[in-house]
Amino acid sequence: MKKIISGIQQIGIGNSDVYKIWEWYRKVFSVDVPIFDEEAEAKLMLKYTGGKARKRHAVLAINMQGGGGFEIWQYKEREPKKADFEILMGDLGIFAAKIKAKNVKKAFLNFKERGIETIGELQKDPNGDDFFILKDYYGNHFQVVKGQDFFSKNKDFTGGVYGAIIGVSDMEKSKKFYSDILEYDKIIYDKTGYFKDLKNFPNGESKFRRVLLGHKKNRKGAFSELLGSSQIELIQVLDKKGRKIFKNRLWGDIGFIHLCFDVSGMKIIEKECKEKGFPFTVDSSENFDMGEAAGHFTYIEDPDGTLIEFVETKKVPILKKISWYLDLRKRNPEKPLNKWVLKAMSLNRKK
Repeated sequence: MKKIISGIQQIGIGNSDVYKIWEWYRKVFSVDVPIFDEEAEAKLMLKYTGGKARKRHAVLAINMQGGGGFEIWQYKEREPKKADFEILMGDLGIFAAKIKAKNVKKAFLNFKERGIETIGELQKDPNGDDFFILKDYYGNHFQVVKGQDFFSKNKDFTGGVYGAIIGVSDMEKSKKFYSDILEYDKIIYDKTGYFKDLKNFPNGESKFRRVLLGHKKNRKGAFSELLGSSQIELIQVLDKKGRKIFKNRLWGDIGFIHLCFDVSGMKIIEKECKEKGFPFTVDSSENFDMGEAAGHFTYIEDPDGTLIEFVETKKVPILKKISWYLDLRKRNPEKPLNKWVLKAMSLNRKK
């Protein structure tokens, strides 16, 4: 058994109305193919939910052009809390989700035509690539960037999650964590200074060190071609101290609650994480069931406490109307699934 990271499976987003915000995400980002839609108790997350098992409703939805999905997460018996301060660029945790587009300029113009409000105009990052930003109505930031690969071709202007902007307090420690454990071993840029392209972000006028990481090798695994390549941008503010985005709040409260990776070889990953000083803080003991999907999930924390989830998928729904579920336990974990099998999931699309 080998360690395999197939890509970003999803980004978790805490909210107060699953179906309302999912409708907005479908309209804006076309994450319209549900993998699961389920209510249950989060019994294993006690470390991050105030020591209590919390009832919740979660929907995982993807964009068939590829990239990670959105896990849209809502407490059922507790009012989710917003941060009691404005979340600034450089605060510690997941500040923004990166969304991939085939052509960023065309996507920007399409958003304008559809009346989707963006923050400012097109910008260029330190690598010279276009991007633009927008917020959902909870104030979560999304950065639309140029993607490198797309699973299927359709009329949508964006794909799914391409990565994240993550605030850190010690760049060297965080670079090592994301490179060693998550295999983001390619430095696309490493810049320090004041950046014009950050001016539309809160606190964007500060001095930062920015490191954009990719991966040298193509990802492997069952879902690697669907999830595709990805990037992590680490941001360290240098002229003030970043605050923890989830200070005095619970996992599942409003905002980006975790970044999840689809993996194989969980036992090997557990051993490696423990040896490198990042032991599992949550472990489902090889069995979790989301009603329509099943597998093994675990969590670790990055050097600043940002939650990283690993999921080793055992069962996934392909076509729910005829109860077609795929059991992944008896196949070569390095081999991508046939494209036509994954494309069949588009028949579950919710308009």
